[in-house]
Amino acid sequence: MDRESHITAGEAVLEDAHAGAFAGPPQGSPGVPAPQSPVMAWNEWDPLEEVIVGSLDGATIPTHHLTVIFNLPRAAQPFYRFASGWKYPKFMKKLAQVELDNFINILAGEGVKVRRPDAVDFSRKFKAPRWSSRGFCVACPRDPYLVIGDEIIESPMCWRSRYFEGDAYRSLFKEYFRAGARWTSAPRPQLTDDLYNYGYRVPNLKAGEPMQFTVNEFEPVFDAADFVRCGRDLFVTRSNVTNLMGIEWLRRHLGPGFRIHEIESRCPQPMHIDSSFMPLAPGKVLVNPDYVDVERLPAVLKKWDVLIAPRPDPVEGFMSKISMCSPWTSINVLMLDEKKIVVDASQPTLIKALKDWGFDPIPAPFLSYGPFGGSFHCATLDVRRRGTLKSYF
Repeated sequence: MDRESHITAGEAVLEDAHAGAFAGPPQGSPGVPAPQSPVMAWNEWDPLEEVIVGSLDGATIPTHHLTVIFNLPRAAQPFYRFASGWKYPKFMKKLAQVELDNFINILAGEGVKVRRPDAVDFSRKFKAPRWSSRGFCVACPRDPYLVIGDEIIESPMCWRSRYFEGDAYRSLFKEYFRAGARWTSAPRPQLTDDLYNYGYRVPNLKAGEPMQFTVNEFEPVFDAADFVRCGRDLFVTRSNVTNLMGIEWLRRHLGPGFRIHEIESRCPQPMHIDSSFMPLAPGKVLVNPDYVDVERLPAVLKKWDVLIAPRPDPVEGFMSKISMCSPWTSINVLMLDEKKIVVDASQPTLIKALKDWGFDPIPAPFLSYGPFGGSFHCATLDVRRRGTLKSYF
């Protein structure tokens, strides 16, 4: 059966159940009203009401491993090899904290409720039966968690250094759960050596070499940041941290009421879709032309406006040279609603293009956050957006 026409009676029931953002009959005990969930987000653009913003407390340079080093820009790799397992230098945290505080002030000024993870010392070493590691940080809550409607889904990440990252969010999620949210975890990964392709080398795609990944199909793994949401449709990139088993696990978990479409990446080191493909509003998606072949996008996007992102403006400074991210985190933007968009102040070409496309950019400096793993979309996890479940295709 054609996946796009796979609309079942069960899906129609689900549509009715979600039409009023869970305002229908309660699902709890007879006569006991179910609480309205404080967690509710279906897409990347409905008006943002509450968000978790990352923290630099306890930030530690991740333990050296192929899943870490082969996802870094080549120029940054020596620093992360040398400093593996050490806490980030104070001056780096200070520079990033200034930008993070400014970002939080922007969100608060727009009426968004900002929540923060707990402080955790990630420099402490921990052990599993067949491996050991130190931690990383909680700068990027987008990576370990995916919010679909009233459900928080914890992802099975493949970085060993992120195995206990969720501890920093436990108090928040227990609060949300008690207030009515659903809270789910994907199967806990073993992260043994069987999962990793230790013979991995970055492929030369221009020379026609086949795509390679640092993880195989030993068990389901994925980073939530490899998915973006458009109501009933989600888009995903298979990457060095997300395998086919991980994608299939989420597809089965969400069930027939949702469709997951794969965006083929041309990045030789793919990791996280939000620097390649970013839905901005109904019918509009921002695409990185270096990593995505517009002619090979899923057929459901044929009626959408595909906005080709301009090449990133060049940036200078030490923090940009040791950033964990590619220059294309320029499109790692955060939508506050269908018009307002937080974008890095170092990208005037993109800011102008967004204005020409009818958006209202809010520039903010954020380059110093790059060494901790990302930009505005990475640094946040939507808790609540004001809207209901719809199909946009």
